Amino acid sequence: MKPIDSDFADRRKTANEAKQALLDKAKARLNSPEAEKAREERAAVVAAREERQAQKRAEDEQKQREEEAREVEREAVRQAEEEAKKADQNRLIDQMVSDEAARKAERDAKYASRKARQGKK
Repeated sequence: MKPIDSDFADRRKTANEAKQALLDKAKARLNSPEAEKAREERAAVVAAREERQAQKRAEDEQKQREEEAREVEREAVRQAEEEAKKADQNRLIDQMVSDEAARKAERDAKYASRKARQGKK
């Protein structure tokens, strides 16, 4: 009869050999020309992706600057329109004040004339 330990030792040895064979196979695949080609292709894809992302960021920054310029222009136009509206309102107010002053001066002149006529009598 075989001792029980030798059967276990054989299985353990076989398992270790299988693991080592898998490791050797994986190392061989990592160093193969196909693996090197695949790494180069992945590196090219990554580089192209980074270039596209950089270009997109540059385009987004350009769009942002253009939008900011348009916003500044819109704000300037809005301010100019607001100032023109205020100037027009001020002109109307000034005209109303001057018209009121002219009416008051005319009324005062009539009153003074009437007083002068009444004083002669």
